[in-house]
Amino acid sequence: MNPADFVTTIDNPYMPLTPGTKFRYEGTTEDGTQTVVVEVTRQTKKILGVPAVVVRDTVTEDGQIIEDTFDWFAQDRDGNVWSFGEDSKELEDGKVVSTEGSWEAGKDGAEPGIVMKAHPKAGDKYRQEYYKGVAEDRAEVLSTTDKVTVPHGSYDNVLKTKDDSPLEPDVVQHKYYAKGVGLIREDQVEGGTGQLELVSVDNAPSPKPSPSDGSRSEPVPTDGPGDPSEPVPTGGGDTNVPPPPPPPTGPKTPDGPSGGVPSNGITPGAARP
Repeated sequence: MNPADFVTTIDNPYMPLTPGTKFRYEGTTEDGTQTVVVEVTRQTKKILGVPAVVVRDTVTEDGQIIEDTFDWFAQDRDGNVWSFGEDSKELEDGKVVSTEGSWEAGKDGAEPGIVMKAHPKAGDKYRQEYYKGVAEDRAEVLSTTDKVTVPHGSYDNVLKTKDDSPLEPDVVQHKYYAKGVGLIREDQVEGGTGQLELVSVDNAPSPKPSPSDGSRSEPVPTDGPGDPSEPVPTGGGDTNVPPPPPPPTGPKTPDGPSGGVPSNGITPGAARP
């Protein structure tokens, strides 16, 4: 895998992951009422040379946190979104009782997989992750024309997928993705019952103005800091560089710049694996 084949922005229409965005899902399972909060952090983790965006997924059931997961995603130049692994913890009474399902691409034979294709169409099948015996999720596109209503809104031309795993052959989920938003609903259709629906999306302001040339995705640098987990840059530069000279005196410009542009992307399609 060549890091130069990846870009720094995840803007796939069906799975945009804008740093600072939080998605809130609510629903029920056989065990009780669940709330899932998916937060796109401003951090990256370098895996196989690719700076993957860190997405935190917290599951609360009947008021208690039962799962806390950090997922790692990156987008290639063609627009496909890849999973590079996850650090998953199951909790009981605030204590970690299991890390089952955790994996990282490049370690112990684990390989990244595609979680969202750039141009999905009915009949597409793809492997979402691979760590033998631990993480073998796969997906199939069933439709791109569904109509779905959830608490957050009503959507047309929704992407519908079938998600399953050979490790749990009796369990099947259907997931629904809206353009410009991401995952809006998740139904368990075999091997149990349960549903999660998108309730709200909170977008934090962008930490820096959008590029003036309108570009959305920049190539990933092939060299740079070796720290595997780094904050996403928020502007600024070397702290040793002297400050710029004061502005010249004279008449004030009537209309100056307005500052940072708030992020207009709505994210995750990121959801529980």
